[in-house]
Amino acid sequence: MLVIPPEIRVPASQLDETIMLRLERCARICYKSEDKMDDDYNEAFLQRIVNSGHESVIEHEKVTVLFIIDRGISHELVRHRIGSYSQESTRYCNYAKDKFGSEITVIKPFFYIPGTENYSLWEQSCLLAEKNYLDLLGQGSTPQEARAILPTCLKTEIAVTYNIREWRHFFYMRCSPAAHPQMRQVAIPLLLLFQDKFKVLFDIIPYDTVFPVEHYAQVLISDDLFNV
Repeated sequence: MLVIPPEIRVPASQLDETIMLRLERCARICYKSEDKMDDDYNEAFLQRIVNSGHESVIEHEKVTVLFIIDRGISHELVRHRIGSYSQESTRYCNYAKDKFGSEITVIKPFFYIPGTENYSLWEQSCLLAEKNYLDLLGQGSTPQEARAILPTCLKTEIAVTYNIREWRHFFYMRCSPAAHPQMRQVAIPLLLLFQDKFKVLFDIIPYDTVFPVEHYAQVLISDDLFNV
């Protein structure tokens, strides 16, 4: 069994400021003020658009992110209606195969500390699930049948595409102190990246500043969404 931390991967090409220029171009159609555009986007103009609640304008651009998280957290992601999702399928992925290392991969829950009884109970449960899963496959069960006993903390990869407005909604919901801690673990560092790259669009969004920074998931930026 392989135990890994969660991770987020973002294509570098989708963090380009041309997104802001295109959003400004769309917004200026409403006022027929395209002649006021420059080589750089007008931060003050976009700020007024966002502050006025004219958020339909920012639906014209999107960003795709690859989350490597536990299966339970992915169930919360897909509750966001306005989005596109492509997720690792436990119906078709056979973790007994060599390309998966003939083992399952699980996401380490940061709130269980190695060496404690709670961590040991979690680890034993995962190991038993792995053993029985592999045994079921060995006795002729299909992956879609054997998956019935896989743990919620099973690693899953899910590509998520939201328009800018939906990303704002996602961060409002998932960076809140009320959100699941493992959701905050991935959502907060991603928000901080978006605030750095698209300040006007995301700077005002609050987040749980008490959440321990040392538990933030790693955010990798690459021109290739899947291989870094």
